[in-house]
Amino acid sequence: MTLTPLTRAARLRPGARVAVVSPSGPVPVGRLEAGLDVLRGWGLEPIEMPHVRAVHPELAYLAGTDEERARDLQEAWCDPSIEAVLCARGGYGAHRMVDLVDWAAMRAAGPKVFVGYSDITVLHEAFARRMRLSTLHGPMAATEAFLKDPDTQESLRATLFEPESVRTLGLSTAGVLVPGRARGITYGGCVSLLAADIGTPHARTSARGGLLMIEDTTEDPYRLDRIFTQLLRAGALSGISGVACGSWKGCEPYEEVRAVLADRLGGLGVPVVEELGFGHGPTALTVPLGVPAVLDAPDGGGPGTLTVEVPALV
Repeated sequence: MTLTPLTRAARLRPGARVAVVSPSGPVPVGRLEAGLDVLRGWGLEPIEMPHVRAVHPELAYLAGTDEERARDLQEAWCDPSIEAVLCARGGYGAHRMVDLVDWAAMRAAGPKVFVGYSDITVLHEAFARRMRLSTLHGPMAATEAFLKDPDTQESLRATLFEPESVRTLGLSTAGVLVPGRARGITYGGCVSLLAADIGTPHARTSARGGLLMIEDTTEDPYRLDRIFTQLLRAGALSGISGVACGSWKGCEPYEEVRAVLADRLGGLGVPVVEELGFGHGPTALTVPLGVPAVLDAPDGGGPGTLTVEVPALV
């Protein structure tokens, strides 16, 4: 199946009510409150859903039960007064709740802004596959990068309010693993979650024409090799037009990670950019998923860039 552009949500304006949800792991309360203050400083009205601060009674790595986390997401989405749904953090748990959401009801509620990364990759894929909706791979309210890095904050703020101002993405340090230039539809996220999705009922069977955006955290190089090998063996990377890699925080040593990327991705015959600047790293740029974009990986010097052909939000 060839990827095509997805429906984009409307941009936000001051005074917008935005729901904050915890679809995965429990949230550090101090970070959450600091993140909510940042959102208020942007003129937004953040609404905590009932189980944002919850912890599962037996499985402490989950923010409440699967049913509670799914209900928070669905109720936020179906509330007509809510214009965006922002995740508080990742962790683990989205795979457990994604099939408990009433996606038909969500579709009927119409498009909204959705932001998250890491474990939230599961939901990005669900929104793309089940709702044909573009989403934002971006920082979350209770994460360290969002609270401490001004570039991270500004990338999300500008994307939400002035999306035409952030059409070209990439840090000055972005390197080139395989040179070239490619056009395609952005998709992806945390690569281990993409691999974990294979074989599930609504997983992609191909991503022809896609620009794959990938990153991860705390995975040894051999584990990344296994993840990429699974994706390759499953045919999940067949026909993609290019690859943009974000951060690999805690995946060390990076020289070995780079070797894995070159070995597993180099044979695809498509441009590959490294360290573009999204994901778990100290700077996490906001990347729209489901939109047409051009990946530039210059041969012979210059940083790699990703330029979206349309603003992330309308």
